[in-house]
Amino acid sequence: MASTPKILAFSGSLRAGSFNHKLVEAAANGARIAGAEVTIIRLSDFALPVFDEDLEARATPDSVKRLKDLFRAHHGLLIASPEYNSSVTAALKNTIDWVSRPEQGQPPLSCFTDKVAGLLAASPGALGGLRGLVHLRAILGNIQVTVLPDQFALNKAHEAFNPDGSLKDAKTKETVEAIGTKVARVVTKLRA
Repeated sequence: MASTPKILAFSGSLRAGSFNHKLVEAAANGARIAGAEVTIIRLSDFALPVFDEDLEARATPDSVKRLKDLFRAHHGLLIASPEYNSSVTAALKNTIDWVSRPEQGQPPLSCFTDKVAGLLAASPGALGGLRGLVHLRAILGNIQVTVLPDQFALNKAHEAFNPDGSLKDAKTKETVEAIGTKVARVVTKLRA
């Protein structure tokens, strides 16, 4: 029997009131309903410097080591990505770049290989951040992550949440939770 699936959930936003963080919390609830153990993090808690091979050569920052440990300890990812200029945020790309770096004693891409990812986006705009998910899907696919075809982009995000951070619309909540549920179920099947 497979162990409990472990899902790491985060958004690509550093903003305290991030719509994407609220969205990934809703998806995480779906993963929990499906029996997963979910860890929700904020990238702002890790204060990563901009990736620089010279800096890496001197010493990998402790914040990077902590993130790598978190990625390795989880089987799946839930990522809600804001769209900046039709792509992913600098914070999200920088995180992926640091976490993907080789490390002595670990196989290449050890933090990403065989992970399953569910993608979401939230934006006040009409497309809900959809264009950025195309880039995120390509990046993750190239570093050996299995990205589920299911994804969700929430438009008019500035109107979509209650003051407590929950989604106002029941159908939207159900759709978002289904992304989390699917990640948990696929991880469980792959680990069986």
